[in-house]
Amino acid sequence: MPTNTNETVPVVLSRAQALVLFEFLSRFSEQRQLDIRDPAEQRVLWDILADLESALPEPLAHDYDQQLQRARESIRDTV
Repeated sequence: MPTNTNETVPVVLSRAQALVLFEFLSRFSEQRQLDIRDPAEQRVLWDILADLESALPEPLAHDYDQQLQRARESIRDTV
């Protein structure tokens, strides 16, 4: 099932989740290393994963790998 890679998928975060995620992603941006420093960071990532699992039909599609590749190509920075 082809999907529109420009279609939006809403993800709602509490302010606390957003702050924890912001700090996690900011560290990655600065250090280029993903490391969980607090269990709250892992919890936020799991919560977002659960939200995405319920919002996305693609992971269950027979051509998931191809859809993922197209999505990556549509997002990846060009050099």
